[in-house]
Amino acid sequence: MSRSSRDSGYDRNITIFSPEGRLYQIEYAFKAVKSSGLTSIAVRGESTVCVLTQKKVPDTLVEADSVTRLYKITPKIGCVMTGNLPDAIAQVQRAREEAHDFRFKNGYDIPVHYLAKRMADVNQVYTQHASMRALGCVMMLCSIDDERGAQLFKVDPAGFFCGFKATAAGSKDQEATTWLEKHFKKTPPATADETVQAALLCIQNVLGSDIKASDVEVGVVDGSDAFRTLSADEVEGHLTAIAERD
Repeated sequence: MSRSSRDSGYDRNITIFSPEGRLYQIEYAFKAVKSSGLTSIAVRGESTVCVLTQKKVPDTLVEADSVTRLYKITPKIGCVMTGNLPDAIAQVQRAREEAHDFRFKNGYDIPVHYLAKRMADVNQVYTQHASMRALGCVMMLCSIDDERGAQLFKVDPAGFFCGFKATAAGSKDQEATTWLEKHFKKTPPATADETVQAALLCIQNVLGSDIKASDVEVGVVDGSDAFRTLSADEVEGHLTAIAERD
């Protein structure tokens, strides 16, 4: 029996499995992430985590500084969002509320692994209720944990989360993952500069061309524990170092 005749009703309800055991609306949420046209990279070094994403300003009249995919959840936890931007902003706001509520109840900052678990739990609930729509975005969280050191987590629309040494999301996530797997068989980058340059080198190889500082956003969290976004001059310095090295 064809897909259109047998399964046509199963992609209209988020809570109903198809006869093949698939939730089509969740698959569509993953496709929404890929169709965003952006690719994001995250790399975890020994004492640094770097998150990077392409930056595309939708219109010449839009103020470039107002367009971002990098967000600070707490002073020590940052994230990069890939996919549907309104959904991403809503998820970031929920993450900030979760972090604030945790600190209010417990008296200390929320650990990044617990925040990733909470956001994954929320996403998973969205797959169970017909009144809710799965979010079409992927969240990659980074922080320096007091006990575990550099931490990197990815939360997907299905409610799955996992820790990573390096990962990618977006339109060319498979190509980026292949590149990262090939270059991270050995030890992780030792310094902050090596971590940032590894992420930049990955996005350049995936896109197949050199990039400018204005083409990407780069966020890092390192020994200072604070998540921050690199300036255009800092990104340009790393790109120059990569060019000189090659």
